Amino acid sequence: MTASDLRSSSPPPSPTIGFDREKYIELQSRHIQRRREEIGGKLYLEMGGKLFDDHHATRVLPGFTPDNKIAMLERLKDELEILVCLNAKDLERQKVRADLGISYEDDLLRLIDIFREHGFLMENVVLTQLEDSNHVAHAFIERLERLGLNVARHTVIPGYPQDTARIVSEQGFGANEYVRTSRDLIVVTAPGPGSGKLATCLSQIYHDHAHGVSAGYAKFETFPIWNLPLSHPVNLAYESATADLDDLNLIDPFHLAAYGEQVTSYNRDVEVFPLLRTLLERLTGASPYASPTDMGVNMVGDCIIDDQVCRDASKQEIIRRYYKALMSERIGDEDDVVSQRIGMIMSRAGCSLSDRAVVEPALAVEARTGEPGAAIELADGTLITGKTSPLLGCSAAMLLNALKHLAGLEDAVQLLSPSSIEPIQTLKTEHLGSRNPRLHTDEVLIALSVSASSDENARRAIDQLRSLAGCDVHTTTILGTVDEDIFRNLGISVTSEPRFLRKQLYHKR
Repeated sequence: MTASDLRSSSPPPSPTIGFDREKYIELQSRHIQRRREEIGGKLYLEMGGKLFDDHHATRVLPGFTPDNKIAMLERLKDELEILVCLNAKDLERQKVRADLGISYEDDLLRLIDIFREHGFLMENVVLTQLEDSNHVAHAFIERLERLGLNVARHTVIPGYPQDTARIVSEQGFGANEYVRTSRDLIVVTAPGPGSGKLATCLSQIYHDHAHGVSAGYAKFETFPIWNLPLSHPVNLAYESATADLDDLNLIDPFHLAAYGEQVTSYNRDVEVFPLLRTLLERLTGASPYASPTDMGVNMVGDCIIDDQVCRDASKQEIIRRYYKALMSERIGDEDDVVSQRIGMIMSRAGCSLSDRAVVEPALAVEARTGEPGAAIELADGTLITGKTSPLLGCSAAMLLNALKHLAGLEDAVQLLSPSSIEPIQTLKTEHLGSRNPRLHTDEVLIALSVSASSDENARRAIDQLRSLAGCDVHTTTILGTVDEDIFRNLGISVTSEPRFLRKQLYHKR
């Protein structure tokens, strides 16, 4: 066995961990159980953020895994059921989950499948803010009902959340359809923010009370983390992630008044807290909560084991969010409102674009060649670049170079020969109508996979694909959707300079 064989057979370096996953699962499930005992009766637990595939949390809290929350809830599986909310207006806008590239409509169906595969009871959906004019939403309701799901319709309540007299009445929550649940712990979740989870919980408590059922509310919001400072990069990263929603982290004024203690909350929880307190007081005679922070059951902050690791990871996430905003504004020809907000957050976090290690090498390739460049940072900190050539786009070249390095192959090794690439180029340009003859990342991986059956070097390179998960990439032009999807599926975080390869009005992505 050669030295290169030894190098390629060794596992990639383990990423630095800043979060204790096992402690979190144990601590969080125990805390939820304790809150159930304190509330008594039925508990509606609003799950802020994503219940499954919380990739933001995995990026800012290294050690947190996308299945953390599911693993935690599995300890309570036989006692809970899941209720999913979806804002009808998001269906009309055809809103897309940016991290997965799929519509909220498709994501809801995906989540239901995942919950059921894990053995959770999941049979109820709530369509919130529904109006007669929401034709797409009404069609989706019919589809859900054909699939055997129960769908409750919740309309827009005028004056929500300020007009508590109207909201807590037959003209408010009373006008919403009641979801009949069969368990005492109901986890209320959604594909994304602004889906009406809190309003759904409060509406259910209103109807339960009318049916003689004792019910309470608690919230599990991963971010912002209440027992980290307002200015902590983990909390600032959350603010950058919700900059398009105009969400703001702030000191919980109710908690400060009640206990003289400064803790972190955010504007929507603070704005709606008077409604929650009023509802509970009207239904039960008293509210168990003196502040939005009191109603939370979030133990994430207690499971951070390396603060500096999480700070550094969060700063990188803020920079990624800034580039993402720039790119979105360029594609949509929009004003730079969101990117300016995130730029201010970057200043507060004390980070800059130069802190993203892959940016300068990618720009250097473009400056040297006059063509687009790309760079990737591997798990061990190695930086690999790729340039644009007549055969390959810069992303595809970078990917091949990275796999070659990880497999311990010499630079002179040719994973794909020109003779194997040229037929694919001919197919693209002469038969499929493509203007760009260069191979994209998906085409390169397919060609490499075909070669792997007869070429040992290609096989060794393909075997290293899993080592790319968690790596960072930067390109000097906006990627097409195919390349974006490939990087997303490989678990690679990509940023791009906000400019297209060609100067034209219409850009096919």
